[in-house]
Amino acid sequence: MQEYNGPVLKVEDIRKSYGDNQVLNGVSFHVNLGDTKVIIGPSGTGKSTLLRCINHLDIPDSGQIFLNGEEVHGSKKNISTYRRQIGFVFQDFNLFDHLTASGNVMLGPIRVLHMSKKEARELAYTELARVGLQGKEDLYPAQLSGGQQQRVSIARTLAMNPRLILFDEPTSALDPELIGEVLEVMRDLALSGMTMVVVTHEMGFARSVANEIIFMENGKILEQGPPQKIFYKPELERTQRFMKKISELYGDEDSR
Repeated sequence: MQEYNGPVLKVEDIRKSYGDNQVLNGVSFHVNLGDTKVIIGPSGTGKSTLLRCINHLDIPDSGQIFLNGEEVHGSKKNISTYRRQIGFVFQDFNLFDHLTASGNVMLGPIRVLHMSKKEARELAYTELARVGLQGKEDLYPAQLSGGQQQRVSIARTLAMNPRLILFDEPTSALDPELIGEVLEVMRDLALSGMTMVVVTHEMGFARSVANEIIFMENGKILEQGPPQKIFYKPELERTQRFMKKISELYGDEDSR
């Protein structure tokens, strides 16, 4: 069987409407192995819906999505297999309050990957250490800060050994002083070669680790390119105005 050397993810002409509201209007892009793609744009422009369509949490009305060259089909069996290969880190952590940090991380490997409890616990400890939470394994979500909870959710995703990870504004629910610890973990993942698609307003992160920045508005990709181009020499006046405004609102310091 010939080895596949194409994009990890390929999105072609994805469209999605809710009633009369067209949220995605023909979005196409691809993600190569080891890429970090950062998607930016005004609120309500379809960024989160795009991620949800990629993971089939929402079903696109039309268009095609390919993972490692294989088109995603509609059967429950195939979708389950597909989702297993794509991690998703949400805004709101989505941890189980009755489980410890390690318990949250162990759940997927036990139920989906059919690991033994011993194997899953060892994996959970490894992934929690990877996100800087060694010593916190037996604490419950209520005993952790928001930044620590989000890092548990990242560890939970890593434990499934995904082909790529989708991040949907992972720092938006955090207090400002906690944002940096999550971005540091994400930077480390990007530098280690993890394939990532990130929706964020954190411009310092985007500028320092993105291979490509995708600017969306009104359900379409208006402009895309490397950070140097989008930050300093965008082609469209609309991109220029957005970048100026987003920098004023959120700042663009890498140290944040």
